[in-house]
Amino acid sequence: MALKISLKSGEKIIIDGAVIKNGESRSDLFILNNVPVLREKDILSEKKADSPARRIYFTIQLMYIDEDNLKEYHGTYWKFVNEFINAAPSALTLMDQISENILQSRYYQALQLTKKLIEYEKEVINCDST
Repeated sequence: MALKISLKSGEKIIIDGAVIKNGESRSDLFILNNVPVLREKDILSEKKADSPARRIYFTIQLMYIDEDNLKEYHGTYWKFVNEFINAAPSALTLMDQISENILQSRYYQALQLTKKLIEYEKEVINCDST
């Protein structure tokens, strides 16, 4: 079954490692095989990976779009996970869910869960600053 993606004017998308930018008009793309796809709203630049949870997200994103360097990314991921859990042990359940997806090579699902980790991190930081 094909994946249909509707792109807005100027919207970017990563398909199997290639960054593609849509032209001036809305367009539909049909992805006919199983390849990594990330819409612009799900792409995090390295510059914006400015918190522990965002660094975890960025690392998973690299796993998803650049499988040739998985060993390096996995090492970085586990380092970041250990640091995060040491700082916020209350995130262990969510981190376990993310890590299970990583171990099963379900990187897109791990990214979606990591968005929850980013929100959790924001909540914890806001609570600590009050």
